[in-house]
Amino acid sequence: MPDPSPWLRRAAVDLAEGVRTGAVTSRALVDLHLAHIDRVNPRLRALVADRADAARAEADAADAAIAAGQTDLPPLHGVPCTIKESFAVQGMPWTSGTMARKGVVADEDAPTVAALRAAGAIVMGVSNTSELCMWMESFNPIYGRTGNPYDATRTAGGSSGGEGSLVGAGASPFGLGADVGGSIRMPAFFNGVWGHKPSPGIVPNAGQYPVPDTPEGHALLATGPLTRHVDDLAPLVRILAGRQDAVGDPSTVSIDGMVVLDVPDNGIVRPHASLVRARARAADALRDRGAMVVTRRFHAFKQSFDLWAAEMDRAQDAHGDFRAKLGHPHRRSLLPHLVRPAERGGEISLPAILLGLFEDVGAWLPGRTQRMLAAGEALRTELLDAMGDGVLILPTYPEPAPHHAAPLRKPLHWTYTALFNAMKLPVTQVPMGLDTRGLPVGLQIVGPPGADHRTLAVGKALSDAGVARWVPPWEVGGTAVC
Repeated sequence: MPDPSPWLRRAAVDLAEGVRTGAVTSRALVDLHLAHIDRVNPRLRALVADRADAARAEADAADAAIAAGQTDLPPLHGVPCTIKESFAVQGMPWTSGTMARKGVVADEDAPTVAALRAAGAIVMGVSNTSELCMWMESFNPIYGRTGNPYDATRTAGGSSGGEGSLVGAGASPFGLGADVGGSIRMPAFFNGVWGHKPSPGIVPNAGQYPVPDTPEGHALLATGPLTRHVDDLAPLVRILAGRQDAVGDPSTVSIDGMVVLDVPDNGIVRPHASLVRARARAADALRDRGAMVVTRRFHAFKQSFDLWAAEMDRAQDAHGDFRAKLGHPHRRSLLPHLVRPAERGGEISLPAILLGLFEDVGAWLPGRTQRMLAAGEALRTELLDAMGDGVLILPTYPEPAPHHAAPLRKPLHWTYTALFNAMKLPVTQVPMGLDTRGLPVGLQIVGPPGADHRTLAVGKALSDAGVARWVPPWEVGGTAVC
């Protein structure tokens, strides 16, 4: 496929600059991205509902403001984007992929969506998610399954898989996602783009479905961006947070002398060789810039799932009754759906059925939950002591994007990301190019609470070193965009 347009490669901040200076119009950017969505979405199934006419009208208004000489323009003036369907976007479907909410339409914007619009962004539509956002593949009975732009037979991840797929395909400059166990970082990893899970409390989670209603739940769930370029992450987090001091300035962070804990694996699943090589490239690049790279293992990483599950149990009231959200408050009413899940034409996806059947397990073992909560606090203290003023690097997932449905046979691979929700730490997902099969590889950069600017600075250093970047799928013959 020929390069569709140089503008489909640019960072959102560069697009905004182009609109402000007259190098490109907002209408041209919106039309370019909508046309690219039309090309790739039949195979990706990533955008599930568009607002193309409204987006074009908003782009015309953005251009008219510039033509009228308006100078006090917001930072994303005229820049298109997409939003995960579990966020409320006024006038758009808001089902979170479950039949119990089919037909629900949002009557107002979520606070984060409103913040993006106030910053000048133009929403082109909403993207696919897993059912009720609780699985690592974006499949549900309303919209079906989302594909990966590098290989349509492979997963785009979840629950923000629609966003990852669109941004990875070059069809959206940036997207809005949410992450309770890796739902920003895994889609960003599988689709070869950047993602950031902010420190708890920086970005509001309101306006999503489902959404926590207690502090424990909000500490686990993080709202954040997926982007084509690292330069967009910090500005977007500030916009989403509604304050400029939400994230420090990554340019003030020195890599020289920084301690980087190089963690090979979680002690359970060994990463694919391509991810070992990607981590080595990152370590070498940081070492070249003066970082003190130290290989380190943490024995408690072997308990990643139990640590995350214990935190979820503590926040269970925050999430409410999962079965009730599926429209099946009684466990026995879910059993018949095992025979015909949505994957076979039914009304509830298999992961949602299984989660609904076993959501009470933590309540059956309260003693174990308390022990795991204590173990989690001990690990968090160990991590913070070990990192100090540095960061930790670790693979985002133990293999590049697997084929559709394969994660069901490897159900704990996603704990590579979930651990850091339990630890309540900020994490930047860094795309590290492609493997020999043309599939994206990447890694996580983890920092202490409030040190988001540090993880972003390390990501920027890897980008400047040329080892970290998004590779447009059309450059390598991605099967879903060519």
